[in-house]
Order: sequence, then C-alpha cells, then structure tokens
Amino acid sequence: MKLSVIIPVYNERDTIAETIRRVRASPVDKEIVVVDDASTDGTPSVLESLAGPDLKLISQPANQGKGAAIRRALEDTTGDVILIQDADLEYDPADYPRLIAPIASGEADVVYGTRAPEFRGMHLPHRIFNWIAARLANLLYRAGITDEATCYKVFRAEVIKSIPLRCQRFEFCPEVTAKVRRRGLHIHEVPVSYQARSVGAGKKIRWWDGVEALWTLVKYRFTD
Repeated sequence: MKLSVIIPVYNERDTIAETIRRVRASPVDKEIVVVDDASTDGTPSVLESLAGPDLKLISQPANQGKGAAIRRALEDTTGDVILIQDADLEYDPADYPRLIAPIASGEADVVYGTRAPEFRGMHLPHRIFNWIAARLANLLYRAGITDEATCYKVFRAEVIKSIPLRCQRFEFCPEVTAKVRRRGLHIHEVPVSYQARSVGAGKKIRWWDGVEALWTLVKYRFTD
C-alpha cells in the first residue's frame, strides 16, 4: 500500500527542510507531494535543494490558501492512501504507521489523528475553538470525534478524490469532515504526537479562520 503525503507550504523556510527529512524518515512506502503556495521568504529555493525521485514539487502561480493547495495536490497523487502533513513541525511523521494501519487493515476509510486530550502547548483560545469545532461536528453530523481541526487527516484515495471540495483556506478541515459524514463514512481516530507553535513562531491561522470554519460546518449540513 502506497502513501501519498500532501504538504501545503507557504513561507516555511525555517521548517520545511526538517519537515521533509522527518517525512522521508518515516518507514512507509510513500511519495511526497509539496505545493508551494507562492512563498516569498526563500522557501522555493529550499524546496529545490530537496529535490528527489520521491518528491513532487508543485508551485502555485499566486497565493490561494491551504485548501486550494490540497485540491491541487490531489490531482498529482498516485498513492492508495492520502495523508495531509503541515510544514511547521507541530506534527510528527513517526505517527504515519499508526495512522494508516486502520485503512490498511480494512477497518476504516478515513482516519483523523487526534491531539486530545492534551493539545500540548496550545493556547487557551485555540483549545476553546477546538472544543467547539469537535462538538459542533458531533452535533450536526454525529461524527463521534474529539479533534475536528487536526491536520492529520488520512483517506483511502478513492474516497477523498470522490468528494467535490471547494475550500480555499483553512476551511478544508470542516468541509471534508462535513462531506465525509454526509456520505455515511465513519471517522476513525488515532492518538498522535503534537507540539503547538505560537503566532510569533509562524502559526498562520487567525480568529477569523475559526469563525469561517464553524460557519463551514453549519453550511455544509444543508448543502453539498
């Protein structure tokens, strides 16, 4: 079973090389699909230095957002399983084997890596948002999850490619959660390692992204 790791990246010059090193070190058969979202901080040069047969590099002509980058990457993936990886070192690729195991065994089609209950290093406002997002997903979709906003979302390839995604930015997470559940698919959760970083260290999500995420969960309850 081949894994496709999608890494959307925007202005992550200081972390992208270590991210890719860790992804490459994970002991699973994989390809890495990196989408540079028109970075301006030197990230493209770092990515070029990391070129290899296991890495596909896609460059967006203009900054469009994480969701748009993921949708673009899906066009070029060839793996049986698709996994989303952030480029900021908050998540550990050493968790890949446990994340893909439920899919490899036939137990699940969709797996989320849950950071609950610790959410290590996460500031209180983000903890509150994560609590609200998970409960709203459970209320609207009977999702039965503890961490809706986790980066680590893993899919059987044919599942994610069959879902008509429209996301541009961080609303990828609530949109895919809503549409997975509307199709009657169970979300299997697996505990993962996590170490939050601060806005000062480069974290890009802001309060209005949280508002948009919650609205997205509500919106897709009534439309596809």
